[in-house]
Amino acid sequence: MKEKIILTGDRPTGKLHLGHYVGSIKKRLEMQDKEFKKMYVMIADSQALTDNFSNPEKIRDSIKEIILDYLACGINPEKVTIFIQSMIPELTEYTFYFLNLVTLSRLERNPTVKSELAQKDFNNTIPVGFLCYPVSQAADITLFKANLVPVGVDQLPMLEQTNEIVRKFNSLYGKTLVECEGVLPDNENSFRLPGIDGKSKMSKSLGNCIYLSDDSKTVYEKVMKMYTDPNHINISDPGKIEGNVVFTYLEVFAKDEDFKKYLPELKNLEELKQAYQKGGVGDVKIKKFLYNILEELLTPIRIKRQELENNMDYVYEVLKKGTKEAQEVAKENMKEFKKAMKINYFE
Repeated sequence: MKEKIILTGDRPTGKLHLGHYVGSIKKRLEMQDKEFKKMYVMIADSQALTDNFSNPEKIRDSIKEIILDYLACGINPEKVTIFIQSMIPELTEYTFYFLNLVTLSRLERNPTVKSELAQKDFNNTIPVGFLCYPVSQAADITLFKANLVPVGVDQLPMLEQTNEIVRKFNSLYGKTLVECEGVLPDNENSFRLPGIDGKSKMSKSLGNCIYLSDDSKTVYEKVMKMYTDPNHINISDPGKIEGNVVFTYLEVFAKDEDFKKYLPELKNLEELKQAYQKGGVGDVKIKKFLYNILEELLTPIRIKRQELENNMDYVYEVLKKGTKEAQEVAKENMKEFKKAMKINYFE
């Protein structure tokens, strides 16, 4: 890890939720305690503006929410450089150059872009900035020379496109940029945590999230609304675990020690599955079990977040310091890349 430069980040379009936590934040927390050359966490406001350009206040407010979530979860600004994307003008310039290295048809074939375009239902009103945000991501990664990128599985096509751009750049201007690799969550169920309604992905736009900042009452209400087996009407009825959101969450969050504390009559998740499938375990029982597990995770985050909200001067100072450091790195690296492209005309 000594030579690894890590870059990751989030679009500020609202508070972070459990999908973000298991999909990327948990891995960031693990990685920040390992030995590496540098680690960056970027708040990608420029990319968020591509489909929220008429509502910049939403992005501005969300930056505050995200930095609070980062710090409350334990992202350590003494180990990690946290910065705001739009405050690095070199990223915009670099994206412009990269646009010449990718075709429109290739962008339209990107599976992540296709999926998000379908979800947002742009039809013929697709903002060019939104269509090109894979190019912006490639600029983010390469300008900071990142070679390790913690991502959710849905972002792997973005890294593939980044490496295509890297290879194209190097073939034209000499070996200058490095390819990157993605780092996925350890648990496959964390790749794409479903929403509480059973939809394929927890999403702010679908309103099916459990946020890291939700209070206890809200978490309880959301867990109780979770999609289970619609045919499991009576406790004695055999239940299905396939497509049952509660069991998907338990696969991600439940540990054997949780059973000792909250469900002592069973030893582990496998026993709970068997009991549920056989009949005799009610949905309310498994939901309360999940709620207790989630509360154990979220309570310290919630407490820390409240402390940070009472000390916003410190929070903004973290952002300012990290952004300043990122600005300095970006300026130096941009000189190197422009030299490779032979557009450093006065040097």
